[in-house]
Amino acid sequence: MKKNITEMALPTRSERKEFIEEQLRERVREWIEDIVNDELDQTLGIGWYERGEGRRGYRNGVRSRSFTTSSGKHTIDVPRGLYFEAGPDGKREWNSRLVPRYARRTEAVEDAVMKSYLCGINTRKVRHALAPLLRGAALSKSTVSRIVARLKEQFEAWRKRDLSKEDIAILFLDGFVLKIRLGGKVERIPVLCAMGVRASDGGRVLLALEIRTSESTAAWRAVTESLAARGVTKPVLAAIDGNDALHAAVKESWPWIEIQRCTAHKLENLYTHAPRRHYEQIEADYHAIVYAESEAEARKMYARFKDKWHKSCPEVVKSLDEAGDELLTFFRWPAEMWKMIRTTNCIERLNEEFRRRVKTQGSLPTTDAGVLLLFGLFACGIIYLRRIDGWKEIIPIVQVKRYEHGLIKTLDRAA
Repeated sequence: MKKNITEMALPTRSERKEFIEEQLRERVREWIEDIVNDELDQTLGIGWYERGEGRRGYRNGVRSRSFTTSSGKHTIDVPRGLYFEAGPDGKREWNSRLVPRYARRTEAVEDAVMKSYLCGINTRKVRHALAPLLRGAALSKSTVSRIVARLKEQFEAWRKRDLSKEDIAILFLDGFVLKIRLGGKVERIPVLCAMGVRASDGGRVLLALEIRTSESTAAWRAVTESLAARGVTKPVLAAIDGNDALHAAVKESWPWIEIQRCTAHKLENLYTHAPRRHYEQIEADYHAIVYAESEAEARKMYARFKDKWHKSCPEVVKSLDEAGDELLTFFRWPAEMWKMIRTTNCIERLNEEFRRRVKTQGSLPTTDAGVLLLFGLFACGIIYLRRIDGWKEIIPIVQVKRYEHGLIKTLDRAA
């Protein structure tokens, strides 16, 4: 019976809150039952107590079950039914697609659990954090773990997905080490990461996260060949560090590609060849090169750097020359894009976010769990990749470069 609100005494804030929540849960329960009953009516081709030639089955009672939504736990009556179909038995038991037989929570609830876990709340605390939202619903540690484990299925599908529709024009490739505590011992796990930029709109896309034992040519070749096989067939620029194995693998998969050596990695490398007292001046002279207003000015600063340091720090000059023209490739792209394509910092920031996240975890059960957690930050939208700076300029320049490299036969003047 509907309660008369005007006759009720609700003096306290908690009582008012409880009344509203109770009424909301009751309405939600009714809505769920109505939706599922409508679904069954559509399958049977006829409503309750109706008769007609269009009947495709009949109802067969109800089944009570617990179902948790974002408004809390509900006990709902799910209708049962049998519908006719061709075959030896001639009929089949009906199951709701909206509320599947073994589902105990809505996708929204499971998403909330997943995001809480990925944001840094460990499995033991997730159920406490969500208790006010899911009042009355059991959410054990094992349940949380099972929900999180489903992320693995998404990861396996993601790492094998077709990339041809992404139309990747620019690649960022770098390896980093995840430090994870496994069983009381800190393990260093090498992860090879690939990020791409779409030619159509400058949007950045995470393409690959692969655990490998090293950053060898064979390891990187497996990554680049996989990308090429899955549809990354016409990239025109790759930003990488000074890893010779990575350089070789990239050139094997895409022989025409332009290489941009990461300017941040190169500066760190220069430091290793100089006394600490020279760091500040080396940095200033180096920045005069990579932050120059034009390629011509950068080459002038490059020559000045070599003249200044070739006697006092010859190994620094030798290290700079090792990168050569590949350090200045970004100057041949629109100036609005220089900041983002001259380094692999986008991947470094990914590693920083992961380190921040695992501090709350304590330990992880397997090495795969580390990469899975990293992937989850993207899958749940916790890490968002914005479009590259200068993205409006990317379509025409990519068109021209692909034409010059023979990747397309004609230029689209409209682009």
